[in-house]
Amino acid sequence: MSKNNPLLEAFNNAIYPVGSHSKRNIQVLKEVLNDSDGNLDSDVYGSGKLIENFQEEMAAFLGKETAVFFPSGTMAQQIALRIWCDSKGSKKVAYHPLSHLEIHEEDGLKELHHIETILLGDKDRLIRLEDVLQMKDDIACLLIELPQREIGGQLPDYEELVAICTYCREKGIKLHLDGARLYEILPYYQRTAAEICELFDSVYISFYKGIGGIAGAILAGNEAFTKESKVWKRRYGGDLISLYPYILSSSYYFKRRLPKMNQYYQEAKVLAEYYNQCHGVVTKPLEPVTNMFHVHVDLPKEKLEPILVDLYEETGVGLTHYVRESSETTCCYEVNIGDRFANIPKDELTKAFQRLDAKMREAIGVSG
Repeated sequence: MSKNNPLLEAFNNAIYPVGSHSKRNIQVLKEVLNDSDGNLDSDVYGSGKLIENFQEEMAAFLGKETAVFFPSGTMAQQIALRIWCDSKGSKKVAYHPLSHLEIHEEDGLKELHHIETILLGDKDRLIRLEDVLQMKDDIACLLIELPQREIGGQLPDYEELVAICTYCREKGIKLHLDGARLYEILPYYQRTAAEICELFDSVYISFYKGIGGIAGAILAGNEAFTKESKVWKRRYGGDLISLYPYILSSSYYFKRRLPKMNQYYQEAKVLAEYYNQCHGVVTKPLEPVTNMFHVHVDLPKEKLEPILVDLYEETGVGLTHYVRESSETTCCYEVNIGDRFANIPKDELTKAFQRLDAKMREAIGVSG
């Protein structure tokens, strides 16, 4: 904890932190190892029962022929798009303007693979079928992120997703799913992972986002695709001598938390209702469609932070460890519901939001 960041310090001291599963500390791995057989052989350079069995399990879960375990999703997705570009002989792909590849990867796709990216649609909304129909560029692959994290975890109607898939297949455009949080959309769509992934030619899933593992990702598709991905994985240096700490934690938390996704989703809707009853606060989406959403506040970042610090110290309820500036007069932050939420007494949560509402009214200058 740093005294240079009062909000983070106050959050870490809160008795009832609202989001996520737990602190990302060494206990996350210790819990896994305590549950593991110490005589189990590790994987070696991408081979061995440990990694191969897990890959087969994930391929079955996703309804794909085969799957490959990667140390990171950044590596997996750049490789997926490179493979589809090579297979079509085109160096163009399309994705949302706020895709992870566009804003968080230092232009890795462009610098390492010289792939041209087409930003499809507007920053503040989902990609729509009409955006795909109006594309003028001949692309090799369209990447769709479900849910779209940077705009609050929004999801398209399933029928529109099917229509986009149908069009892409008719035009010979490969469809790749950024499914880092795939597990989190299953309750809303009321479909299995395999049913959703059937719409896509390749799929990436994460094992720390939503699941709460240490790190790691799966890239899945047909056998020819995953065979090529293994070559690129070696080129990227992704075949570490052993990946077993990541594989064990991925498997452990996947089994533990996948059955709880509907619980997290329902709890997110409850929490959003609390937020939306506070003056000057609104969630996006208004009603969450996954266990994540964004909170938008009608105060500058520098005014909200001390309010939150006081709130945490008064009530013991920690809402967020960070706040991001949206404009000179507004700010926002992201909420992800995990195991922690169920441990918060309902009356303590109610009191915290009553205090937040009062503090917001005072800050904005509105009488109760």
